[in-house]
Amino acid sequence: MSPQNPPAVEIVIPVYNEQHVLGASVRTLHSYLERHFNFAFAITVADNASTDATLQVATALSRELHGVTVLHLACKGRGRALRAAWSASEADVVAYMDVDLSTDLTALAALLQPLLDRRADLAIGSRLAPGAEVSRGVKREAISRAYNLLLRLSLGAAFSDAQCGFKAGRREIVQTLLHEVEDDAWFFDTELLYLAQRNGLAIHEVPVRWVDDPDSRVDILATAREDIRGIMRLRRAASAGTERAGAPATARSPVQQRPKLAVEERQVSAQLRRQLLGGQRP
Repeated sequence: MSPQNPPAVEIVIPVYNEQHVLGASVRTLHSYLERHFNFAFAITVADNASTDATLQVATALSRELHGVTVLHLACKGRGRALRAAWSASEADVVAYMDVDLSTDLTALAALLQPLLDRRADLAIGSRLAPGAEVSRGVKREAISRAYNLLLRLSLGAAFSDAQCGFKAGRREIVQTLLHEVEDDAWFFDTELLYLAQRNGLAIHEVPVRWVDDPDSRVDILATAREDIRGIMRLRRAASAGTERAGAPATARSPVQQRPKLAVEERQVSAQLRRQLLGGQRP
């Protein structure tokens, strides 16, 4: 899509060493979008430092299917891949989903429509919301529920499922929030939603049908440790921000140093919320 005619929706698929499933998944998604939606769309395969033939497969798909593009990053990190793709997007709505398509695509319309209609700011698929249908092992189910309970108790999270790989947001909202998100890995989702909630944005939840990928190579324990570190960082930042209420912000180069987390609702957060709801570009 040219900048003069940007797509209504851009869906990013972050991948790392997914040569075995990438082709089938992208073709399935592309076909579904063509058959069920009448808006212009784009699919971006964000390859973050794959060491197999993932990049070659993605490049071949971009030549085969219209609207499919490839973004290659030299470093790993799901959050890093999403940040790079969403920051460059010109679509009205930006989204992402896991390459294994564990979330049934029938939930896609319910995810995107409130954003296209500007009735919500962000939308998330939830495996824990009433009406969701989930097929996964007892261990992963318990870990997921425990993590989301921890978010409610420690950060006051009102959203039910932080880590489901099925999310979308209005582009101007997401691009503004990206300036405040520090994490570049798996905690990226949680931090983005936490910031959205802190700024009073409307988060729409969609119960999904979700089937666990038996070939998933996510290190659950390592990811859990990183998530806990992220939660503690947000708690410390919130506490420090309350103590420093009224202190002037430190000037930082937007290129050399990413802004720190906005934690003072009476100043930084309120200003960010006005900017977000006003539809201003970051």
